[in-house]
Amino acid sequence: MPMKSLLTSTVLAACLLAAPVMAQSTDQARAVHASAEALIKTSNAERLDELKRQLEAANLPYTLQAFEGGNNRTGATAGTNIVLTLGEGASDIVMTAHYDAVVLRDGAFSHGVVDNAGGTLAMVEAAKALNQTAGSLKHRIIVVLTDQEELGLIGARKWLEQADASRIKAVVNVDVAAYGQTVMYGLNNGDQSKDLVKTLRHHCAETATDCEAFPVYPPSDDRVFSAAGIPVLSLGIQNAVGARQMWLAFNGGEDNGLREGFVPDVFQNIHTHEDTIDKLKADDVVAFSGFLSQLVARIDASL
Repeated sequence: MPMKSLLTSTVLAACLLAAPVMAQSTDQARAVHASAEALIKTSNAERLDELKRQLEAANLPYTLQAFEGGNNRTGATAGTNIVLTLGEGASDIVMTAHYDAVVLRDGAFSHGVVDNAGGTLAMVEAAKALNQTAGSLKHRIIVVLTDQEELGLIGARKWLEQADASRIKAVVNVDVAAYGQTVMYGLNNGDQSKDLVKTLRHHCAETATDCEAFPVYPPSDDRVFSAAGIPVLSLGIQNAVGARQMWLAFNGGEDNGLREGFVPDVFQNIHTHEDTIDKLKADDVVAFSGFLSQLVARIDASL
């Protein structure tokens, strides 16, 4: 890489990292809360239309990827991914979050705030920040808001099938990110992801962010990329107690210290009628979006 490009990327990362990660913006938080409320619909097609409206209002150009999806339970079902392209470059850093909500067992449509309107809006806010400086990044940033994650990671798989995987140097996936300031991340995305984990850990330390590493982390769209041998991070946020309870549930073994039948708070919310707007902490989502944009700038400079 030319020295000028290297210096430009390094200075950009430093400038982004200079901003306080957990600084709160009341106006921005109010806007995020309103955006999350507007995503509470009765179908994923309506969520798609609302997201399109929000992206257009934010002057974030996008393209749509229509695909035939569904599973054995639903039958063939049309899906649509939303794709934002920021900047240019010979290789890509991909950011993913699923916008679809789940149909509950009783046939009702989940409000899908924790899973995953919060994560989707954190990604959109991060995209807004990165769009301001995308021309100075070494890599092209591709933001993919996926559909049908809840049906089996279908949207992510359909997007990767048509992408040039040789261009993808890193993926950052976000799922379940509506409240809390503890960043959770998985360590089970293959040896190819070790350098990304190292970069994330440096970022957590240098921004004084509470980060919790999970040897076993629940699956999301990240699994599509790790199965293809692509380096990927899977991230979410919770409060510190909830993150520790979730860690124990997945990694503590039989003698994990949790009482018999205990269910961590987040799993009492997602995929239930309790996944509602009152769970959203918009300030936390805004703070996490800053963490994400700064992390991607750091990854860009490190690759």
